[in-house]
Order: sequence, then structure tokens, then C-alpha cells
Amino acid sequence: MKITIRQEQEKDYAYVENMTREAFWDVYQPGASEHFVLHKLRKADCFIPELDCVAEHEGKIVGHVISTRANVVDEQGEAHEILCLGPICASPEVQGQGIGSQLMEHTKNVARQMGFKAIALLGNPAYYHRFGFVNAAQFHITTREGVNFDPFMILELTTGSLTGISGKFHEDPVFFVTEEETEEFDKAFPHKEKHVTDTQLPKL
Repeated sequence: MKITIRQEQEKDYAYVENMTREAFWDVYQPGASEHFVLHKLRKADCFIPELDCVAEHEGKIVGHVISTRANVVDEQGEAHEILCLGPICASPEVQGQGIGSQLMEHTKNVARQMGFKAIALLGNPAYYHRFGFVNAAQFHITTREGVNFDPFMILELTTGSLTGISGKFHEDPVFFVTEEETEEFDKAFPHKEKHVTDTQLPKL
């Protein structure tokens, strides 16, 4: 699908939040929280306007991606800035048509031009490996809890950019939302039933 990618504008926020909600509903948990996280990210200190982008097809928004500031904190307590990617989504009716791939490549190019060293994310390895993401353990980087698992991945934006950097990854605290907060925010959207599905992740 041929798309154009541009920076998200404030007038897009409500539409993009609803699209994100639709895209993630029942995928990783019953219901979704990604649209609430996105809402909070735009108001947080970690927000980077240049990396908050929408994809348009024939004048309609069909996808969105955001990356925000994060840190790898080493054993000496020094923070090394990298990016945290997500949420990223395509509108449900056009998923599987390459929109996510184009948004990802755009993000990589802009982030590289801005001088960022790397991007971290939590996602499906079968999907993100194609973009060069590998298990964070390869860089001796763990979650803030000190663990590794396959969905926790990192991409160096230039070869060797993470040389000498290891430690615990710290995304912005805004990512950690409660079920109660999410349900309150969700009242502003059309009612949807939540379901348990076999795609959902076990609670850690």
C-alpha cells in the first residue's frame, strides 16, 4: 500500500488513540491499554515530536508509530540514552499491507539522523527480527527487573553503537498504567467487550 508518513498533529490525537485501541484490542490482554499509554506519552518528558508519526493513505490515517526517550543504566549508575519504540500499529482493516514496515523503516532513518544509538522494544520476535532487532541479552542489557526474554529486543542504529554500554533498560514510568486507570480512560470510547484469547501474554 502506498502511504505518506508525516508527524502527528494534535488534531489527530483522538482518531489515532481510537485506531490504536482497535488495533490492540484483546491482542495482548483482554481489552487494551496501548491507547491510554499513547495518550500519556505525548505529555511526558520522554516525548519526541519528530518520532511521533502517522501513515496516511488517500488522506486517511491508517497507521501510527511513536518512539520515546529511555535509558540503559549501567552498574556505575550512569544512564545511556536510547529509544523505546511503541506502540506501533496499522488500522485493523489494512493490516498486513506493509504499513507497519514502512513506519518502522521511517523511524529507524529519522532516529539515526537524530543521533540516537539504539531502539528497544517489546514485541513478537518473528516480526521484529526482519528489521534487525535481536534479543537484548546479546548486548548484556536486561529489563529494569534484571531479566531477559525473547520479546525484549534491541536494534543498534549504527554498527557498534552500543559497544561499552550494558545494564538495565528503563523506559519512562508513564508506560506503567493500572487496570483501574485504563478503564476510567476507556469510558470516553465506544463500549467493547473484553475477551481472553490464545494470543495474549501471560502476566509476568
